[in-house]
Amino acid sequence: GIVLVAINPYEQLPIYEQDVIYAYSGQNMGDMDPHIFAVAEEAYKQMARDEKNQSIIVSGESGAGKTVSAKYAMRFFATVGGSASETNIEAKVLASSPIMEAIGNAKTTRNDNSSRFGKYIQIGFDKRYHIIGANMRTYLLEKSRVVFQAEDERNYHIFYQLCASASLPEFKDLALSEYFD
Repeated sequence: GIVLVAINPYEQLPIYEQDVIYAYSGQNMGDMDPHIFAVAEEAYKQMARDEKNQSIIVSGESGAGKTVSAKYAMRFFATVGGSASETNIEAKVLASSPIMEAIGNAKTTRNDNSSRFGKYIQIGFDKRYHIIGANMRTYLLEKSRVVFQAEDERNYHIFYQLCASASLPEFKDLALSEYFD
């Protein structure tokens, strides 16, 4: 199948704007430059034509931009499906798992905010190919880091944030005081 390599440029580029979405919409794979929108368009077209589920696998090194690539694909689907302004599905889907992100991110020697979890996002479409909902599942990627911490690495961010906030008045509402005495 098609493979798209995502590389994080560490800055915003004007290659993910609305006009670029419309430029890739309706195009055949290979007619335009390689882009996450080309992959998303191909999956969208095949879903509509064959009426079969499609998958896009976004893979890469830590910090490569996998989550951002998934956001752009969802933005593409929401825009070409006519549901972008109605639902803001991209934000809703990605905001559905903030606790897992908070617990699952830690500092490694290669990335200050490395996720320990993979995400499987299933997007539902109606008969007109508009997004009607989504489901996100998470799974543990790096079991070894749960029980072992390498030199120069830091445990999960949420642990340090909880320790730093233990003296705040709001902390008692979390019912965690007995663990931080």
